[in-house]
Amino acid sequence: MKTKGLILAAIHLALALSVAGKFYYDRTTLPHVWAKAAPFDPHLPIRGRYVRIQIEAEGQDTPPMGAVAVPVQLSIENGKLMARRHNEKGGLPAYPREGGYRLANPLAFFIPESIPDPSRRAVGEELWVDVSIPRNGPPRPIRLGVRKDGVLTPLAIR
Repeated sequence: MKTKGLILAAIHLALALSVAGKFYYDRTTLPHVWAKAAPFDPHLPIRGRYVRIQIEAEGQDTPPMGAVAVPVQLSIENGKLMARRHNEKGGLPAYPREGGYRLANPLAFFIPESIPDPSRRAVGEELWVDVSIPRNGPPRPIRLGVRKDGVLTPLAIR
C-alpha cells in the first residue's frame, strides 16, 4: 500500500515538474515584449489575488472604432507588440482601438496577498506587462512594470 502511494506521488511530481519545465522553456525561448496593459477586477475569492489585464497592441490595419471583435495574429516588430487582422482559424479576438487593438480575452497575473494592488497607479503612470508570444494561443504574462515619464521600470513582485 505504501509503495502505491509513493508511485502515485512520484507521478504527480513528474506531471507538475513537466508543466513547470514547459513554462520555463517557453519563457527562455519564445520572443517576449513589453505591452501596455489595461487592468481591471483585481480579486476573485475562488482564484486568489490577481491582476486581470487586457493587452494592447499596435496595428496598421485597424477597422473603425466601435467595430465588433476581429481575429488578429500577434507578432513583435521593432520591439513593439503588433497585431494584424487574421482571417484563418487560430486568430485571437481583439477590439479595435485608436492605432491598434485590445485583446478581448483578459490575462490573469497572480500576485501575493502581501503586496499592494499593482494595477492602482498614480496619475501619469501606466501599467505594462512583459509577455511571451507563442506561435498559437494568447500571450503569457511574465512580469509587470510601470511606465512613467517614458521610463519603464519592472515591479519587484514576489
